[in-house]
Amino acid sequence: MKNKLTMMLMGSLVATSVYAGGVEENPTLTKVMINQFETRSTTGNDPLILEADMWVGKDLNKLWFKSDIERVNNKTTEFELQALYSRAIAPFWDLQAGVRKDFNPKPSRDWLVLGINGLAPYFFEIDTAVFIGEQGRLGFRLDAEYEILFTQKLILTPDMSINIHSKDDPQTGTGSGLSDVQLGLRLRYEFVREFAPYIGINWNKSYGQTANYARAEGESVSDTQFVIGIRAWF
Repeated sequence: MKNKLTMMLMGSLVATSVYAGGVEENPTLTKVMINQFETRSTTGNDPLILEADMWVGKDLNKLWFKSDIERVNNKTTEFELQALYSRAIAPFWDLQAGVRKDFNPKPSRDWLVLGINGLAPYFFEIDTAVFIGEQGRLGFRLDAEYEILFTQKLILTPDMSINIHSKDDPQTGTGSGLSDVQLGLRLRYEFVREFAPYIGINWNKSYGQTANYARAEGESVSDTQFVIGIRAWF
């Protein structure tokens, strides 16, 4: 927890520097965060996962990009990209609005996005959003992450992701209500703060009509995967 809070405080200090004459400067900064770049060992084909964020901007206002990609057998099975305007509304909290495009699975889907990203009490990192799609489709996502520091370099990270949708979408295999839940547990070692290999376990399960669509395609509705990957930022 201290590690994450220190990084955020350092970022705030760097973002606003003061000249001797008393004139404040607000430079343009950038950051790329590879949250997960991993392979997952499962009963079928082992997917390759990339979850990464990038932002560019100033202390209060930023342009933020979020990507989520899954490849199986050298084919992209899932590809989501968000482009957001992010505005700081409180210490460690940003209000975000923009667009999301799901390139895969086909057919592609377009959404408007309204979300909140930040650090909750007890150092829970929260990223939650409402998605407004075509034909009255609505979606809700909650991503949460927590860090347990065994040492300054050895860190255990439980994480959770929940997706809820308002309508069935048979073409993309998405059902209404609670669509899917994903839980993960990853243990990383930070050789340097910007680079950390990790191992872990990931569990996901589909529910309701989403599970029915998966069964119809001969896919599993629940899977436990061992993962190995890299987390990095620069």
